[in-house]
Amino acid sequence: MSSLRDNKNGINGITRRGFLIGMTAVGVSFGFPRSALAAMDPATNKGSVLPDNGSVYEPSLWYTIDQAGKVKVNIIRSEMGQHVGTAIARILADELEAPWENVEIIHVDSANKWGLMVTGGSWSVSQSWPVYRQAGAAGRTALIEAAAKKWGVSPASCKARNGMVLSGKHKISYGDLVAEGVSRQFTEEELKALTLKPNHELQLVGKQVTSLDIDNKTTGKAVFGIDAKMEGMVYASAIQPPTRYGSSVTSLDDSAAKAVKGYQQSIALDDPSGTVPGWVMVIADSFMAAQKAAKLVKVSWQAGDAVTVSEADIISHGRALLKDNAKGAILDTGTVETASVFAKTTDTIEHEYLTHTVLHAQMEPLNALVCQSEDGFWEIHSGCQWQSLTASVLAAALGVPEEKIIIRAYLLGGGFGRRLNGDYTVPAALASKALGGKPVKLIMTRPQDMLFDSPRSASVQQLKMAFDSAKHVVAMEHHATAGWPTEVMVPVFMPKGVNGVVFDPFSIAGADHWYRVGAQKVRAVSNDLANASFRPGWLRSVGPGWTGWAVESFMDEAAHHAGKDPLEFRLELLTAQGRNAGSGPIAVGGASRQAAVLQQAADMIGWGTQQAEGYGLGIASTFGQERDMPTWVACAVQVHVDKATGLVNVEKLYVVIDAGIIVDPNGAEAQCQGAALWGLSMALFEGTELVNGQFKDTNFDTYTPLRLSQTPEVKVEFIASKAAPSGLGEPAVTPVAPAIANAIYKATGARLRTLPMTPQDIKAAIANV
Repeated sequence: MSSLRDNKNGINGITRRGFLIGMTAVGVSFGFPRSALAAMDPATNKGSVLPDNGSVYEPSLWYTIDQAGKVKVNIIRSEMGQHVGTAIARILADELEAPWENVEIIHVDSANKWGLMVTGGSWSVSQSWPVYRQAGAAGRTALIEAAAKKWGVSPASCKARNGMVLSGKHKISYGDLVAEGVSRQFTEEELKALTLKPNHELQLVGKQVTSLDIDNKTTGKAVFGIDAKMEGMVYASAIQPPTRYGSSVTSLDDSAAKAVKGYQQSIALDDPSGTVPGWVMVIADSFMAAQKAAKLVKVSWQAGDAVTVSEADIISHGRALLKDNAKGAILDTGTVETASVFAKTTDTIEHEYLTHTVLHAQMEPLNALVCQSEDGFWEIHSGCQWQSLTASVLAAALGVPEEKIIIRAYLLGGGFGRRLNGDYTVPAALASKALGGKPVKLIMTRPQDMLFDSPRSASVQQLKMAFDSAKHVVAMEHHATAGWPTEVMVPVFMPKGVNGVVFDPFSIAGADHWYRVGAQKVRAVSNDLANASFRPGWLRSVGPGWTGWAVESFMDEAAHHAGKDPLEFRLELLTAQGRNAGSGPIAVGGASRQAAVLQQAADMIGWGTQQAEGYGLGIASTFGQERDMPTWVACAVQVHVDKATGLVNVEKLYVVIDAGIIVDPNGAEAQCQGAALWGLSMALFEGTELVNGQFKDTNFDTYTPLRLSQTPEVKVEFIASKAAPSGLGEPAVTPVAPAIANAIYKATGARLRTLPMTPQDIKAAIANV
């Protein structure tokens, strides 16, 4: 990764603050030629119309208005089933006063002018909210000014409504104004100074509207990365080495493969970026020929060091790391000196929580079609969540400036964080380079995809709590270690702790919770063995997906230790005081908002009601993804545990969410339902382990996510709020696993502290009660 760290034009030149607000950036607009393949928006199959000497008005780079009054909104966020274009477009259209039927979305290709292009962290709507509102207000203001000038009246006497500007008896459409010529542009300062509509006057935000991409998704016309085709392209099948890092090809024999009709050649890749060392690409004129030939090519490797590393080694190494108190970063949680408090009390509890490796296993296998255009640009045709990061990696691999990389927009058949790391585009690009820029299409099989995954690393977490003589909490410590994806891929995004040591914020967020616990110490330690053995990745809900597991399981154990009801115990600690009061447009209200969702979830499930034998209720409450952009989530579940088999049936799964203003109600509910069920899947069914440098499970026969028959009754409720929107794609994952574990405890008296909670583990825990 040194080539990325040294790349001055790459992703590592962006500060964390620049990352979070990068979508507001403007810069040079390169006139990239569009191929015939990518001339249509992948979600809607409608073409983009670019400004043309006043015939189309572009109030900002985020949209255009044409002479028919059509508003084409540029979307830099990737579409993977969450209807992100519909959500963002309605923010702009509402402020612009554009009729919804006149709005279209364009998922744009990568270009410097868009700033940082990334779809992750549940940031899309939250970070788009101020930007697209300002952009909409700019267009509305400019059109009102143009109409006022035409009529010789004051702009203050005009108003915009439903694609028209009105003033007394005067009326003119946006399209007619554009036809007559509108050229007003706005500086960043002018944009920030524009008056936005009061939230209560918004007509599209929070209302039911037709998703702009639904037709083509339901008729099969939507274009996914796996659908990409190009004249003259060849197919590639990958032969993967025994380890992710450090492997090198020592011999290659393709003599048997030459008997396969359509086979062309095999290429041992030379990868300067270090992304796919030891890979061999088998080239053929069809997908099936490439797959068949690949089985006949004989490759030998010098394996990397991870060939002897397994899951138990990762966990054992994590424990060893945590024993050394000098290791790791200490987060700023206020009063971080806890040792003296623990020394003064004898009433303490301490528990360890583990999570095992989790794969993405997204529906659409990894794929990429890469070619070099006649003018020297490298075109990448593939679904991508983080174009800016992917372009940087590709530039290092191909040995070209990032400006020579164009990532075309396609729908993603599931991302969940896997396509943030665009490593899967590199082997196709290197194969194309080896073939002189010829189009090469790589489609991974499911086993190839899963072996090459960037999974959620196994983690070790050790939590301690101290109580005074009245059983009040006076101190808490949280020590956590796992593989750190940000350290491996974008280390510039790692801030420093109060002790001056950098940490991966996406691998510890959630541990810096909103409970009032007195002195609080959170220590984050990188598991260097995990980082060296495979490439840890960001998986839906990132750090809070496993830190929330530990915090909320531990809070339940602390409540029982203190002799208090778990709901009452939590509510007493969720006081909006000091740093837990929250601030800013999103986090205002702080812990009081978390208390509200928790109480509502408890009311929904009937907390405190008597349960039949083998049944139990459990609750948990978290926030996601980060303290400056919290989405407050509470989960309440009812489970039935078969003590003889260890099987757990989740009967009811209720989720309450405070995410500020809900922009897209349908999309919000769907995302939260999916996130909660993902949390259930990882709690009981989903997980693998590293075995001698490879992931044990490579297909859905042994890697077993939640099935439809195992899906419980799911209810999602949103708390009405006037706060600015936060994220919704991931946070509902986070409280589900601890809520289930807490319910299992209520049903059986057995405490589970490892994910996934397998029937074998549950039976063993019950036997030890």
